[in-house]
Amino acid sequence: MDGRDLVRSVKAVGSWGAVRGLRTVRAAWRRRRADAAGLPRRGAERARVPGALQEVRPEPGGGVVRFARSELRITVAVNGAVFWGWDGAGPQPSYALAGHGPEPDRRVVLEPDKDGGWRVVAKRVTVAVSRQGAIEVRTPGGVTLRRDLPPRWWEPVGGGAARWMQRSEVAPDARFFGLGGRSAGPRLTEGSYRLWNTDPGRPFVPGDDPLYLTMPVQLVVADAGTHLVFHDTPWDGTVTLREGEEGAGSGHDRAGSCELRMDGGPLRCWVMVGTPARVLRVWASLTGAPALPPAWALGHHHARWGFDSEAEVRRIVAGYRERGLPLDAVHLDIDHYDGHRVFTVDRDRFPNLPVLAEELRRDGIRLVSIVDPAVKAEPGDPVYDSGAAEDAFVRDASGRVVQGVVWPGESVYPDFTHARVRRWWGGHYEERLAQGFAGFWHDMNEPVSFTAFGENTLPRSARHALEGHGGDHREAHNVYALCMARAAYESLRVLAPQERPFLFSRSGWAGMQRYGGTWSGDVATGWPGLRASLSLVMGLGLCGVPYSGPDVGGFDGSPSPELYLRWFQLGSYLPLFRTHASLRAGRREPWEFGDEVLAHAREALMRRRRLLPYFVTLSYVARRTGAPYVRPLWWDTPGDRTLRDCGDAFLLGEGLLVAPVLEPGATRRTVPLPRGRWYDTVTEEVFQGPGRVVVDAPLSRIPVLARAGVVLPVQGADGGLELEAWAPAPGRSGGGVVARDAGDGWAEPEVERYVSRWEDHGVVVRWDGDEDRGEPAHPVRVRGLGQR
Repeated sequence: MDGRDLVRSVKAVGSWGAVRGLRTVRAAWRRRRADAAGLPRRGAERARVPGALQEVRPEPGGGVVRFARSELRITVAVNGAVFWGWDGAGPQPSYALAGHGPEPDRRVVLEPDKDGGWRVVAKRVTVAVSRQGAIEVRTPGGVTLRRDLPPRWWEPVGGGAARWMQRSEVAPDARFFGLGGRSAGPRLTEGSYRLWNTDPGRPFVPGDDPLYLTMPVQLVVADAGTHLVFHDTPWDGTVTLREGEEGAGSGHDRAGSCELRMDGGPLRCWVMVGTPARVLRVWASLTGAPALPPAWALGHHHARWGFDSEAEVRRIVAGYRERGLPLDAVHLDIDHYDGHRVFTVDRDRFPNLPVLAEELRRDGIRLVSIVDPAVKAEPGDPVYDSGAAEDAFVRDASGRVVQGVVWPGESVYPDFTHARVRRWWGGHYEERLAQGFAGFWHDMNEPVSFTAFGENTLPRSARHALEGHGGDHREAHNVYALCMARAAYESLRVLAPQERPFLFSRSGWAGMQRYGGTWSGDVATGWPGLRASLSLVMGLGLCGVPYSGPDVGGFDGSPSPELYLRWFQLGSYLPLFRTHASLRAGRREPWEFGDEVLAHAREALMRRRRLLPYFVTLSYVARRTGAPYVRPLWWDTPGDRTLRDCGDAFLLGEGLLVAPVLEPGATRRTVPLPRGRWYDTVTEEVFQGPGRVVVDAPLSRIPVLARAGVVLPVQGADGGLELEAWAPAPGRSGGGVVARDAGDGWAEPEVERYVSRWEDHGVVVRWDGDEDRGEPAHPVRVRGLGQR
């Protein structure tokens, strides 16, 4: 770097001041020097493909297929998931899988296929392997859902990690979803998507890629069926998608395609086929059931980078109380730290934080603390000193502790891929609990190190334990936040065993739902940011992370009253409902946008409060089945192509359809309807699907429709549980599930099932399958009776 580069770098971080700018530049120099010294030069490479098939060896659940230059193992598990790995790769070790993985299905048959290939035949899927190493995933009826062409490796002549590439073909009508948190979506358009967790360094808008949470998880939906494919490799990579095209008239179909290029790691993957509900259930059984948030975490959260004193927190809480606005949690950003140092409190501005926390808890409000992984590199800091004594921090190839620049200044980073370090780090949450915090918000954990150029993360040559086998940051980067979440979750279960941990993280990887949820990162204030918020929540749900939500109002800037209100209304129907903004942005309290917005925001909050029993039920459904709270409209009918292409409306569980307003000035909007009868939940106007309808969307509310026949658990006027039943269509029946929350502990909820149907004297709601139990134990309100 010459003098001109230095000047440009300092100017690029001028808002930090010259001193911090120079620190940032020095951090960038260190990272470059570490990579130059610690990463081997690739040099010449040789390309390799599997070659011709030579022999086959049966094994439980499948078998091993040997080729001239590689080996393929295929196993079908008892849950129907298919695993295959090249060059001896097995399901373990894996950061994504919960436990050791499922047992093989011993009923599976390995038998010859046509043209000299072989196939593995299971109850729900057939996997065929060609003589050259192509792999086809077929339905039991023989329809091909996915065809992986023979892979290719590029191996350094002098040894080292091999790069590899896998090309796949899917049906011409197939649509792609998933890949973690993507701002373009939820249907992923053609293009390339990078698999590298990234802090973009600024609020994002649709099309920005990559972002904070990437996953090599694709959900592919076509007329022939739905399948999920997961390539279990955390290295940096790129997925390039191209949608297919069906031939018109006598024209030929063009298959859709996916090209995955990875910079290293094993070539192994899991494939699940079936309905979307079944695919997500199998995925959850592989990677772990979603953590169950405490009931209060399903209410309204308020956060702001700028809660700089106890007095300010009390002022905001009083503002909610005086205006009759429900509030369930207040989040403290880095303002409450002493010098931005993790696991500390600024005693001048927060002299009695435990007292404040107890006062808020008595009013039903919890405190949530931000936790960043970076530790100030300063002897005398208790966290730094204990970490140094524990040898907890990431080192470079020469053995020196890696340093970066984050909010505290010069910082070091715990190596969360070591079990001993996770235990050490998790023990510090005892200090947070003693301060009265009830939940934790992990930030800056991609991990971030501010630099004046290049990527804002650790050197790729930084060394990590990786559970004992050792490696560098190229392998550890994407799982860093996942391991940090594991450290917190496992320790909180010990430190506060009577309460379910509440944890959500900006970054993560496949399987992170075991420890908590996420939020959509620092989304830009604006109508495009509003749309991107919904895309991320829906996409993450289809990757197995059901609990997430955006920064309502956007992270930067000052939203207009209309934009803020529409964002607020959308957020009130998402799992994590949180208002949040940056230090330099305008406020996010509802009363800051005028009396009209305040009145409509109050209505949105009251609707959310009334739906809390439904959200509690959805959280238990997600834990037991893997089904997200927020589902695409095609969830029950993936063969409906109109619904498959819709990304601006969603199903909230089985019972509600939410159609947010995502454009300025709109007071009506078009809604695609799934099959069946639907009711406007305010006017009770009835609509018949499938089809498209135009519904009113006044500034006071966004359209929400209820499925005919559904039985919803809601909060009654007296605060007790009530059943809201929407009349079934004539000759039809319906029903619903109610999970009665058992508190914030670990007791299993009481699950009740109800059916609704027409009888001579009207619509009745009864226990499902138990006529002897008599009438439901809760008040029942039947709606939609005037539309028979």
